[in-house]
Formats: sequence, structure tokens, C-alpha cells
Amino acid sequence: MSADPTKLKAVKTVDRTGIYFGLARVPGTGRLFVGCSDAKMYSVDMAPEKPEWKELGAAQTVKHEGYVTGVALAGPFVVSGAYDGNLIWWNSETLEPVRKVAAHAKWIRGVTASRDGRFIASVADDMLCKIWNSQTGEVVHVLSGHQLLTPNHYPSMLYAAAFSPDGRFLATADKVGHVVVWDAAAGSQLAAVETPLMYTWDPKQRQHSIGGVRSVAFSYDGKFLAIGGTGQINNVDHLEALARLEVFDWQDNKRVIEHSGDKHKGLVERIEFSPAGDWLVSAGGDH
Repeated sequence: MSADPTKLKAVKTVDRTGIYFGLARVPGTGRLFVGCSDAKMYSVDMAPEKPEWKELGAAQTVKHEGYVTGVALAGPFVVSGAYDGNLIWWNSETLEPVRKVAAHAKWIRGVTASRDGRFIASVADDMLCKIWNSQTGEVVHVLSGHQLLTPNHYPSMLYAAAFSPDGRFLATADKVGHVVVWDAAAGSQLAAVETPLMYTWDPKQRQHSIGGVRSVAFSYDGKFLAIGGTGQINNVDHLEALARLEVFDWQDNKRVIEHSGDKHKGLVERIEFSPAGDWLVSAGGDH
């Protein structure tokens, strides 16, 4: 039986100063690892009545030097990526750093792990996706299927990546709505789909491009790919556009669902399918 999304409810809320860009939960527990705007990583167990926040590597010199924008769990490690272009492997039990790698030449936008914990994928504004051996920290593949510049000759950004549940496929998505599906083992491109309405070029007020795809997710059978972002932006000062979601049968390059939004504005930052594939949940945008 599938979970009923209409019965989801909040069971605990914990407030803390800071902006949180990345989060990973230890399966079957209330333990969370959180990446923050203060360039630090934190661990917190939500089970106790008064959760205690612990800084990872608090007594160490190995740290990030910018917003921590991606967090992923891989076996005994937590891997974080930040605007400094570095990936840091942390021991999930001792909370101490294991290794620090200069991963990308520009800001890291996201970090994700395959469900079996074998691989980590990172995406950054150098427009590269890198697949890493999660246990050794070695690069397995460097994927370059996205353009450095937008059609208007401004720097593009590579925002999102996600593995399929079985780890066979990896999707990457950029600012102009170009989404690539890769064979994760071979490092080869399998398909590409376009979501151009998630990209806005403003030639008058700011003369820059905004929007872009911010989240991707595969259905559990790997057949469908959900892509989240925002629609065409009319007021660039207030990001006044409706949240947008498109779902593709990516192997046939066929859009099967196009949800252009109804009342919620802003960017769809995260998507997850239910295991049965009968619904999906998205988050971000207008709270």
C-alpha cells in the first residue's frame, strides 16, 4: 500500500539561526546532517525532546570556506560540497573530517549519492558533473554535457543532479533548462530533454538570465524523470513566477505531465516520487 500524501503532517519543528542548503537523514533514524550558510556542517538527532546541534570537525582546521550547498550520505561517510569548490568527507559517527578534495573550479551547487552508497555525484558552475568513488574519494567519471554560456552569452550554472533508485542512471540539469541523462557506470550520455520555459532572459531591467532547473528525480522504476524549477519570470526583483514541474518519459523524449503551477510561486528545489509511483512531492518556492 502506498503512503497517503494527504495525511502527511509535521511531528516536530526545530528552529535555528542560519540558512540551510543541504540535508541528509540517516535511514531509519532521526539523525540529520545539515549544511549551512555559515560554511559549517552540523549533526542533529531529532528524536530527543530537545535536539542538540553538533558541529562537524569543530576542533579541526579542515573546513569549508563558503555556503555548504550539498550534503549526501554514502556508507560510513557524509560528503559535503560548498561554494569553495571543495568536497569534504566526514566520518558520520565521530563527526571528524576524513579527506578534503578540490573538486571543482567554481561553486558546487549540489551533491547526491547513489542509494547503494557506492558513488557520489557533484555538480558545479564549471558546468561539470563528477562521479566519485564514495569510499576512496577518487574520480570515476567527469561528465561534460552542458554549455558554459547561456544563449545570451552569460555564464550558465549547473544546479541539480540525481541518481535513479537502482543507480543505473544519473540526471543533470542546468540554468537554461537542458537536462541530460547519463549511464552512471559508463559515464556516457543516453538522452537529453529540454525545459526552456524554466529559463528567463531579462533584456531590460537586469540584462541577465534567471530561473533554471533546480531539481530532478527519477521514478522508482527509472522510466520517468521529474524536473522542477519555475516558469517565466515577469518581475525579476521578486521572482514572481509560478513554480513549475514537468515529467518526462525520458527514453522516448516525451513530456507526460506539465504542471505550470496554480498559486505557489518560486523555485521547485526538491522532488521525490513515492515508491509506488502514484504521486510525487515537491518542496521549495513559496514556502
